[in-house]
Amino acid sequence: MDQSQLIADIEKYLQGEMNLEEKANFENLRQNNPEIDQLFVECTYFLDQLDQFGNQQALKKSIRETVDKLKQQGIIKNSPLSPKSKIIYLWNQYKRTIAVAASIAIIISFLSSSIFSFFTNVKVNNLRPLVEKIREQDVKYKKLETKVNQINTSDNTTPAKSKLESNFRATGFMIDVNNNYLVTNAHVLTEATHHLVVENNKGEQFAAEAIYSDNQNDIAILKIIDQDFKKLAPLPFSIKKSTCELGEPIFTLGFPKQEIVYGEGYISAKNGYQMDSIFYQLSTLANEGNSGSPVINKNGELVGVLSSKEESSEGVVFAIKSYNIFSVVNTLKKLPSFENIKITTNPILRKTDRVTQIKKIQEYVFMIKGN
Repeated sequence: MDQSQLIADIEKYLQGEMNLEEKANFENLRQNNPEIDQLFVECTYFLDQLDQFGNQQALKKSIRETVDKLKQQGIIKNSPLSPKSKIIYLWNQYKRTIAVAASIAIIISFLSSSIFSFFTNVKVNNLRPLVEKIREQDVKYKKLETKVNQINTSDNTTPAKSKLESNFRATGFMIDVNNNYLVTNAHVLTEATHHLVVENNKGEQFAAEAIYSDNQNDIAILKIIDQDFKKLAPLPFSIKKSTCELGEPIFTLGFPKQEIVYGEGYISAKNGYQMDSIFYQLSTLANEGNSGSPVINKNGELVGVLSSKEESSEGVVFAIKSYNIFSVVNTLKKLPSFENIKITTNPILRKTDRVTQIKKIQEYVFMIKGN
């Protein structure tokens, strides 16, 4: 496809001028062609910058027009005085009117910048963290959990452990089975103000605590502190230190609902939103609840951590590059009581099929909940 025509199609897509069939065809083209997908991201960023520049110019024009209007009304007058005496004269004679004019200019500037900030934040900061806020649709599930617990406790056996009523859901995965350390996103922790639990793929919940949070890299380390948690076997996957190649196939495991969900896609760009080098851009589907989901390559290596998605473009997802986990762990090792944290680097799943990889890895992926 001719590049100029492709750019025209991208602009048409962003402005919502495509019909349903054209939109579906364009999204399919993006999904199947990493180069076109990357061009789409670059064009989107460029158009955002143009919009920002246009808004700034409009603000300057608004201030100039206000000053001109004040001059026409006689509030501000052009003085014939010499430059040396003009400032003193204006301050003494017009300090009140200058204050009025300045106030009006400030108000206009404030309002304009507020409006500008509002719309550009909606458009430029077009990212949605993938944390699921528990809403009314989960009430039925909670009621079902309560009934199951009542049935279990009605027997003469050991009473079932009560489950935490959470107000959010995300994902995390084990990186150190000896110390029960997990990784999730730092932004997930902002949702938990009182309690934090992890839930395995069998529905069992265990108390956890946050031991470290790196907001810059959006990575947090959790520790399972529940005495009922049984230590897992050594990790079946390794964590990749090097970067991935463009077009490299990947898959994800996470909890966008009350059971583990598999997704697949590929690395569509080596940098994230607005060329942020901490992230990969992925072409895959992800939903709220996928924050903290592991991103795995065909060799069974962990290459990233799902973090956010672009709201205006379906299938544009961002993941923190896995080497950032090593950076966080190295920082943690320098702190008291964390010197023994260790990451497995042996790719055990390299020659296994996808189904086998999923079966082994899902035991180490947890739902993160809290309130």
